[in-house]
Amino acid sequence: MSRGSERTVADAHPLGIEGLDTSGRDIDIAAKFFLGLADPTRLRILALLVEHDEMRVGDLVDAVGGRQGRVSSHLACLRHCGLVADRKEGRNVYYSVPDPRVVEFLPIAFSMIADNAAHIASCHRIEQ
Repeated sequence: MSRGSERTVADAHPLGIEGLDTSGRDIDIAAKFFLGLADPTRLRILALLVEHDEMRVGDLVDAVGGRQGRVSSHLACLRHCGLVADRKEGRNVYYSVPDPRVVEFLPIAFSMIADNAAHIASCHRIEQ
């Protein structure tokens, strides 16, 4: 096999994504993705859906302690970004996390947060 046709770990993109433009639009979109997760209510909704597989809107409203209109707005944002999916059954709307990568990502993120919780909590450079 010639050098040109061999693939090594060193040759692979460090983020595991071929063609990722770290100097432009891809990073801008990624930042927007993470801003979507930066809202405590949206993050709480995602965590609840990962934990419970599927929940009715009313149950999510009760669980996050918000008003239905506000929770629905957060769900619309998450749905638009492909992080949650909905299905209607009669008068009820159920939400779930359709992408298994989200189910894998959240525990990793929370593990990293737990390891650095004191520093994150005291950080004054990033404000909500």
